[in-house]
Amino acid sequence: MPVSVPSVVVHADADVLAKAVAARLITRLVDVQSAKGSASLVLTGGGVGLATLAEVAASPARAAVDWRRLDVWWGDERFLPTGDPERNETGARRALLDHVDLDPERVRPMAGPDSGLTAEEAAERYAEELRRAARPEDHGPVPSFDVLLLGMGPDGHVASLFPEMPSLYEERPVVAVHGSPKPPPTRISLTLPAITAAREVWVVAAGAEKSGAVRMALSDAGPMQVPAAGARGRQRTLFLLDRQAASKIPPALIRPASP
Repeated sequence: MPVSVPSVVVHADADVLAKAVAARLITRLVDVQSAKGSASLVLTGGGVGLATLAEVAASPARAAVDWRRLDVWWGDERFLPTGDPERNETGARRALLDHVDLDPERVRPMAGPDSGLTAEEAAERYAEELRRAARPEDHGPVPSFDVLLLGMGPDGHVASLFPEMPSLYEERPVVAVHGSPKPPPTRISLTLPAITAAREVWVVAAGAEKSGAVRMALSDAGPMQVPAAGARGRQRTLFLLDRQAASKIPPALIRPASP
């Protein structure tokens, strides 16, 4: 499936980045809903990801989004019980989801061990949810998400896809991840085929410790070495960065994005 060439947007610092991504996200959701009635969003965890959601909640412009017509998914989850403070779902609910009028049936978290499922079974269940939500025009086993948000680690991981791990070879849309180098060791994650099915993929990163991985993700590195190098949307890919995270990008690789 063809994917887009990444564009890069650089903001002054992490606080400005979170505010700018929040404003961009609100605008995008409003535009999509105006065009087709509903929108779909895949959430991420991490510091800047949750800060972005908090900025959406704090923005007066959030009222422009029809939250009842938004489908909410997750890119990955730590395999921990519902309500655990380390779960991405818990952070997202605290930052944004509990503050807007969502349709509960359209919010789709990944199951934890309290569901009675193993991590493998929880991954299979999520893949089945995605299959049921996919429409004929999506041409695959997952919806063509309107915006898929991703954070990125200093090692270049996105979602729970870590360098050199078997999950990077997966063709299934969702997998259980064991032996994660970042705790907790067991997680559930969308795979690269599911990520690249999205219309737009936004990689959001802040901090000097991310700068090397950002440079490699935008150069000739492969996704086995730097998973973020495989994070591309079909119609648009944005790397939304603060100055520190962008500090090692060669000027030739910076392709500015339209608003």
